[in-house]
Formats: sequence, structure tokens, C-alpha cells
Amino acid sequence: MIRTIERFTEDEHGDWVAELSCLHRQHVRHQPPFVQRPWVLTEEGRAEHLGRQLDCPLCDRAELPPGLAVARVAGPFDASTLPAALRSAHRVADHTWGRLHVLEGSLGFTMETTPPIDVRLGAGEEQAIPPGVPHALAVDGPVRVAIEFLTAPA
Repeated sequence: MIRTIERFTEDEHGDWVAELSCLHRQHVRHQPPFVQRPWVLTEEGRAEHLGRQLDCPLCDRAELPPGLAVARVAGPFDASTLPAALRSAHRVADHTWGRLHVLEGSLGFTMETTPPIDVRLGAGEEQAIPPGVPHALAVDGPVRVAIEFLTAPA
């Protein structure tokens, strides 16, 4: 999944880490001859790369970034109260992750990652949802679900 570089920080070893719009962090090392990123070694080079795009495989795997906090919870909903908008393709807002919790029953979940996620979730299971990725719920029986929205702590 392609994401935007928003800032750079140094890790405990002095290596540069790109902080991405999805709230993941990714090392951007210059390690010739395997990785050619001489721009990361200078402040000017890093500044030129702010706003550029970088692939985030963690988003494709729907892996929650560490350290997020619950900002709000929607639901619980059952099969009759689940909003129609959640049954068709929709997205979580920028800089926000969703975490779907199936409380009772089961439902289908699809998400347009690479490769696509198409799963059936049962009671007690959860699914992380990256920001900006189209996804939908398919309800075909009794179910109770809640959705947490997570953001970086202030």
C-alpha cells in the first residue's frame, strides 16, 4: 500500500525512520550496494522527500501500528441496526485505524489490500482496518459488532 512520508526521526541506533501517513514507521537506510538512499544522510535530502510516497507492506497485512489509542467506539450494532454505509465499500479517515470486533455471530469482511482480504469473522474475532482502504461488511445472519477508531496519542 502506498503511503506518504510525513516526517523523519532517528532510532536509538542513529538510523533514520520515515513516519508515514498510515501511522507506521519504516527505516530508510542508505546501505550500498543493496539500498541506495544517499539522500537520507542529509537534512536537505530528507526535507526533499517529505510528502513523497513509500510502500507500506504492514498496511497490506492490516497490522496495527503500536501505541495507538481508542478515540471512539461505534456500536454495538446488530444485523438490523448496522448502518447501510458499512455494508458497501467505505474507508476509515486519514490518520485513523479501525478495529472491528465481532461480539456475537459472524459476518463477511472484504478489504482492498494487496492481496485483497476476504474473510469470515466469528464471535471473539477482530479485524484491523488501515486508513483510507476501501472495505465492506457482509451480514447474512444474526450478528453483533462494534468498531473502535484508533489514533496516535496526542
